[in-house]
Amino acid sequence: MALKATIYKATIQVADMDRNLYGDHELTIARHPSETDERMLVRLLAFALNVPDDGDHGALEFAKDMWDADEPALWQKDLTGQMMHWIEVGQPDDRRMLQCSARSRRASVYSFNSSTPQWWSGVREKIARARNLTIWQVPSAQSQALAALANRSMKLDVTVQDGAVWMGDGKHSMEVSPQKLFSSVVEK
Repeated sequence: MALKATIYKATIQVADMDRNLYGDHELTIARHPSETDERMLVRLLAFALNVPDDGDHGALEFAKDMWDADEPALWQKDLTGQMMHWIEVGQPDDRRMLQCSARSRRASVYSFNSSTPQWWSGVREKIARARNLTIWQVPSAQSQALAALANRSMKLDVTVQDGAVWMGDGKHSMEVSPQKLFSSVVEK
């Protein structure tokens, strides 16, 4: 008998002063039985940090990465189905990162484990030719603290200013400082 996903509901209020982006987002998250609270909250953080400012190029959506190896954690497709942004959460291998950067106009990875330095030293040289790829490290202690925000029905506030991120639920609030490990994105 296959285990079923647990459904979580989240309302995220994003105030991203760095991008001049403000909005409320009603989200439904299908949490895989093997997914931790920590990973689910990193997915929500990745959503908040990458939500597009308009729907002209499609919406950012949760994909089925833990059920389907051909899908990321989140993706944004335009109205023609072209992949605009591919977002991985965790520590994908170098081949997967090269594939996702080739399949999408933009690709991002959010690693959050304490083993990120070892993983990064093993893939850094192998992805040097990737295009449109940005890799972030969410410090392990911060991602673990985010897990305290997990609830079947969440109302979260995410504030971004001068590169600093605050995430909270009204009772608990914490600063999250994603660190950019790599970027091959050409700024326009």
